[in-house]
Amino acid sequence: MVQLIVGKKGKGKTKHLLDKVNTEVQNVSGNIVYLDKSTKHMYELNNKIRLIDVSSYMISNSDEFIGFISGIISQDHDLEQMYFDSFLKIACLEGKAIEPIIEKLEKISEAFKVNFVLSVSLDEEELPASVKDKIIVSL
Repeated sequence: MVQLIVGKKGKGKTKHLLDKVNTEVQNVSGNIVYLDKSTKHMYELNNKIRLIDVSSYMISNSDEFIGFISGIISQDHDLEQMYFDSFLKIACLEGKAIEPIIEKLEKISEAFKVNFVLSVSLDEEELPASVKDKIIVSL
């Protein structure tokens, strides 16, 4: 399952994402990974959540990002959830179509039983109709 938290930059998406991940860590039996563009939120995350600073891995396009995600999943068979803060930035999708990557994430989710929650810096109106049903929070 892919879920979206949407809204323009500065609207509070990261706070919603952090609240959700810190609540979910109590309810899951498997592992949780949180991907961000820096380690800025390290101390706001429960210590059971693995924070990965994507900027350290020289990802330069969305295909490399999908490969990176696949690599994380292949190394952790207990992985249940992944949270992506600043999704457009870490996935190299700023100013590009997001549907193809969300479709790939949906397929990965189904194949490996990993749920994804994405923070997307776009207003709901700016999103394509095909992904609007995935929105859980719109700011």
